[in-house]
Amino acid sequence: MRADRPNFGPGRARRATHIRIHDVGAAVALDGDQTARSQLVGTKGVDMSTSATVADWIKRIAEDERKRDMARVREDEMVARKADVVRRSGRRLLDDLLAAVTRDAEAFREEFAGDRARDIVVEAIALEGGFVVRKPAPAAASLTVTLNLGAAAMACHYRFTATNGLPPREDRIDLIFTGDTGETLQVKHHGTGQVFATVDTLSEFLLIPVLTGRPR
Repeated sequence: MRADRPNFGPGRARRATHIRIHDVGAAVALDGDQTARSQLVGTKGVDMSTSATVADWIKRIAEDERKRDMARVREDEMVARKADVVRRSGRRLLDDLLAAVTRDAEAFREEFAGDRARDIVVEAIALEGGFVVRKPAPAAASLTVTLNLGAAAMACHYRFTATNGLPPREDRIDLIFTGDTGETLQVKHHGTGQVFATVDTLSEFLLIPVLTGRPR
């Protein structure tokens, strides 16, 4: 009778349990590998889809940046051309202005021949590149014009000596070179925007305060 009874001893139970655990672990491992492969395939699919499509807003920004780059290039080219014109023509314009100022100062002296108070003197400044206009006392006045080619400008410094013992008055105006991209330069008052098309009109503007001894 004992030989016919099923063997449910400890050894048999342990072996059966061990087999079941091993099978479950393999199934779990297999399922995990399949899931990982599925996720990897899915991820690759998303990456490929994203890289192949460019959003409209990115295209708009890119196009806007290209336009800005072109505008900056054009602006840089204009600045470079103007700087070249100033280097080549700025000194000549200053020389023409000095000639006009010298001519007008001489004409004013001739109107008051022998009047030492109106004996206007014009002197060139060799080193700085400019000139000085002086009117003697009692209502002494002076104008110093200096050229700055790097800034495409001329600085004009006035000094007026008062007759009542007050401290001298000093005024300053800045003139800048302007014009189109051609070879012709014009001069503009940096403060008011007034444009002087010729050196004759600029000479008149600069000399009146000195000839009269009165600030503008």
